[in-house]
Amino acid sequence: MDYHFKRIKLVFTISIFLALAAPVQAMYLLVPMDKSQQNHLKAYGIAYWTLEQATEVKWLLNYRGGSFLIQYNSEIQNECMVRGVSVETIADGQAANLLMEIARDEINQDAVSMQKAPKIAVYSPPNKQPWDDAVTLVLTYAEIKYDVIYDEEILNGKLKDYDWLHLHHEDFTGQYGKFFRNYQHMPWYQQEVNTNQEVAKRMGFLKVSEMKQIVAREIQSYIVNGGFLFAMCAATDTYDISMAAAGIDICESMFDGDPADPQMNEKLDYDHTLAFQNFKVESDPFKYEFSDIDVTDDRKVPREQDYFTLFEFSAKWDPVPTMLCQNHTSMIPGFMGQTTAFRKDLVKPNVLIMGENKAAGEARYIHGEIGKGFWTFYGGHDPEDYRHLVGDPPTDLNLHPSSPGYRLILNNVLFPAAKKKKQKT
Repeated sequence: MDYHFKRIKLVFTISIFLALAAPVQAMYLLVPMDKSQQNHLKAYGIAYWTLEQATEVKWLLNYRGGSFLIQYNSEIQNECMVRGVSVETIADGQAANLLMEIARDEINQDAVSMQKAPKIAVYSPPNKQPWDDAVTLVLTYAEIKYDVIYDEEILNGKLKDYDWLHLHHEDFTGQYGKFFRNYQHMPWYQQEVNTNQEVAKRMGFLKVSEMKQIVAREIQSYIVNGGFLFAMCAATDTYDISMAAAGIDICESMFDGDPADPQMNEKLDYDHTLAFQNFKVESDPFKYEFSDIDVTDDRKVPREQDYFTLFEFSAKWDPVPTMLCQNHTSMIPGFMGQTTAFRKDLVKPNVLIMGENKAAGEARYIHGEIGKGFWTFYGGHDPEDYRHLVGDPPTDLNLHPSSPGYRLILNNVLFPAAKKKKQKT
């Protein structure tokens, strides 16, 4: 009787031990990023939050849409459940086999280690709302922290405190978005003008355009010294216009109080631009366009055919563009903006085109490096609002949790956390 009791007690003890040990056996969490993921955007937030906990995240390039592999932790698993992110639990042996498989030379996949959450800054006027800009909208939705900085902070040297900088839809030419014709009497426009003029005066500049040129130069120095820059819509072409027009007055009197230089286009210097060359500045102050870089006015692409295609890169030999193009689809729905897309024939030959509408001759998603740093330009305003107009309501990302267009933004957010050289596991 005593023997049977001891045997039952032993079996019970072993059962309890195995139950308690079960989580230990399941050593890894796999956050899939293929079509099985129910919330791709918040999955990036999980990866970022995990890095904030000083826990390594492996980014599995070209594996199931760019999935994330994390050593098992019940808090991370619970956080996935709370945020509605799909997660799979796998044993350490399975994880080891997975890493060995994708490390094979003949497989276009790889694992990149991420160990520290990048510190993020958004260059934006203080009066702007998150829904004015797709990046701040998706950062907020994904629960990724960021600081807002503007001209004064940049001119005071604050950029060195950040790993990643996003340029809000800023007009670096000093023409206030060329909204004068339609919105000069609107309070929001007048506030924007006053805010910029006050900052310029406080920082010792006679004109806003002169201040923006110096800010653009400081941003260029930030990239050269190892920073990561991401820009969308009009912040892309106006940045390069500002760099090419250094010392040239391209603003008419309603913007800066005196006439523009009539020879402006003959004086542009493309040596200092990041992405574009041989472009011409739009001299008409009443035309809602900055230059011929943008294709918005001339494109003849029906909405139902408006897509751009992501290129496929080698995960092992070209890990940087591979990271930036991770997605669950290679066909991305197009969307408009003040700067919708870029004329391919004006893109510098050393710039990498990562997404294009080949039939229309449009480059949509481009990337380059300068010095120790990297930059990415992405055309269009809001990936889930085809033609966003002033005053339109904000996009509700709860309705678009798997937006492939928004995923490209978040690839750039995580990119600074990744080791830029391939990691053999």
